[in-house]
This record gives sequence, C-alpha cells and structure tokens, in this order.
Amino acid sequence: MPSPYSLPLHALRLAGKCALPLIFWFAAGQLTRFVLMYAATEVAYGDFRQVRLVLVMTLLTLIVLAAMTVTTGMLYTLRSSLWEIRAREGVADERFFRALDRVAPAFAVLYLAWGFQNRDARETIQMDYFHNFQEGLNNSLFGEENFVGRGLIDLDWRVSIGAMVVTFGLKLLFAKLVENGKGKFAGFGAAFSEFAFVFYGLNGTVAIADARSEWMEHRAVIADTKDVWTKAQENLPLWKDVTEVFDDLWPIFLDSVAVPLAWLTVAMLVFGAYSDETRTLVKGTRLERGVDRLEGAHDLTQKSFDQVTGGFKDRWLPLANSLRMIYRAGLPLFGMMCLCYVALDVGGQYADRGLRTLIGSQSEWLWAVQGPPLAFVRDCAVTVLTMALLAATYDIAATRARLSGESLNDV
Repeated sequence: MPSPYSLPLHALRLAGKCALPLIFWFAAGQLTRFVLMYAATEVAYGDFRQVRLVLVMTLLTLIVLAAMTVTTGMLYTLRSSLWEIRAREGVADERFFRALDRVAPAFAVLYLAWGFQNRDARETIQMDYFHNFQEGLNNSLFGEENFVGRGLIDLDWRVSIGAMVVTFGLKLLFAKLVENGKGKFAGFGAAFSEFAFVFYGLNGTVAIADARSEWMEHRAVIADTKDVWTKAQENLPLWKDVTEVFDDLWPIFLDSVAVPLAWLTVAMLVFGAYSDETRTLVKGTRLERGVDRLEGAHDLTQKSFDQVTGGFKDRWLPLANSLRMIYRAGLPLFGMMCLCYVALDVGGQYADRGLRTLIGSQSEWLWAVQGPPLAFVRDCAVTVLTMALLAATYDIAATRARLSGESLNDV
C-alpha cells in the first residue's frame, strides 16, 4: 500500500524514467507554438483584412489544439510506467490517437471553462507587438492607422457571427458523432469546433454584450441591486472586511486547489479512468434520487435546468468527480498534490530569479536574447515535473483503491 506522502518521490521516479520523451514532447510543442504564433503575426497584415483576421483566429485555435496534443502526449508517455496500468491484466494498451480523441471534447470544456485560453491569446498579442514593433512605432509617429496587436479584436462582428454559425453547425455534427461513437477523429473535431466557435464568435458576442450591458445598467432592478450591495458594505458590521478577505483568498484557492484538480481531471481522462456524468458523482448518495426526478421531469424543465447550471457544471462538476475519486485514496494524497503543485510553480519562479541574478548582464537589452532560453529551461523543468506529479497522484490513488478492494475506474 503506497503512502500518500511518497508522492514527491514517486513523481521524481516517473519524471526520471520518462525524462527524454517528456522533454521531446515539450520541445516539439514549444516549436509548434512559436511557428503558429509567428504565422499569426505575419498573416494579419495585407489586403482582404477580414479574411486574414479569420485566419488569425484559426491559428489561435490551432495553438490551443497544439497545447492539448502536447499535454495528452506527455501524460500518455507516462502511462507505461504506472503501477495501475501494469496491473490491468488482459487490457490492450490504448493507442495515442484514440486517447487524444477521447480526451479532446472534455479538455475543450475544461480549458474554456477555466479561461486557460487567455494566456494563449495574450502571448499571441505580445509576439505581434514584439515582431512588428517598428511598424507600430512608425504608424504612431506619422499619424497612420495602427493595426499592430489588433489581430484578435478587429474582426467585424458580422463576419464573426457568420463564422460562429458555421462552427456551431460543425460543433453539433461532431458532438453527434462522438455521442454515437462514430468517426475516427470525431472527438478532435469536436474540440476544434468548440474552440473555434468561442474564438470566432468573440467579437460578435462582445459587441452584442456591450450593448446589452449598457441597456441593463439603466434598468431599475439592476441599479437598485447595486445600491443595496453598496449600502450593505457600508452599514453591515464586518461585511466589507469579510468580502475583502474572500476576494483576496479566492484567487489563491483557485490557483492552488481548483487548477491542479482540473489538470488531474485531464490526466484521469488520458489514463482512461474517468467520467464526468452527474449521476456518477452522486451515485450512492441521497442526491441520486434528485437526479432521477430531474431526468423524469418535463423536457422544458430539464432544458431550463441545463441552461441555468451549464457554466457551473462545466467548471465544477468534473473537478468534484475527480475529488470524489481521489477521496477514496485519502485526502492527505490530495493535499500533497496541491502542496507539490504550488511548490513547483513557486520554486520555478525563484529558480528563474536566482539564475538571472547569477548570470547578470551589463546591458538590459541582452535579456531579449538571454531570456528565452532561460524561460524555456524553466518551463520545461516545471512542466515535466508537473505532468509526472499528476500521473503519480493518479497512480497512488488508483493503487490504494485497488488494494483496498475497489476500483478507481468509474467509466
């Protein structure tokens, strides 16, 4: 029976055993990411600008899909070294593209629900500014229209809505194929259409949402609600202090608990031991009866419930299900995973700062050359160890559950 406190050592063992393929996956992913971002900064300028902006959105979608493929590839590399995978006697090893196809739809939901795509968009815009700095400076100096850094926000809302309609049709098609178990790469297509639907429709929905929010702010109920909230902060004792403490602690909770659990969910998908159905989460509890009643209710009731709880379910239900599965192995294991996850993140930042101080430079501009290789080494080390940590967490949890007489697999 492996101890939960052996998690760091088990993660290091996995990282050392699979170091070369993990580094290869990371390096290939960074190269692909750079090429796609560079292409996005080039294709955005020239004639037929709206067509070019559609291509920029497509490249952003491919950047996110590349991140999904690399994450799946790194976790898939660790499969053969896990105790639990070796213990599955008589079960054929799954091919990589089959695992990727299964992971893709759920990965897309988690990635968008937790806003991980914001980092990809931000880095694309930063590269555009860096790559086309001179052009942007010249346009600003001579009073010309400046398009630098606007590749993701200048798409006309009508073109945006049109592309959104097309990708929505593809989204329904691939979702139906996934549901029926048809199509060799239906899951990957579903992920692509999910990302593209959000990215293409971004400008159109923002334009409509801005108009709607401006209209809503002047409605009496909204204005009165804001006044009540302001008065509550001013008059209720300790209310303002409580809300300020909550505002300070909530981001820390998300970064140290929720985000690691989200990535653990992806790892469980790769290892083939996870489902995100509501019934699976509440199985054996009193809430299962409520699910039975909801499923037996009128279609309109079910659709209304899904509309109200859709965003909450996408974000929290997979995490709750993963936590339920890890709970079988004991909460100390989950606590160790969160502690190690945060330690890797913080340790990577301090190591980067220490190396920069140790290397030094006579001129600040030299870090434009020295910085990227150092950032690559830091990100590679942190990412490899993080993937090994997720795999080790699953491995210990599954092994402890199996040796206790119950399977961690709930599919």
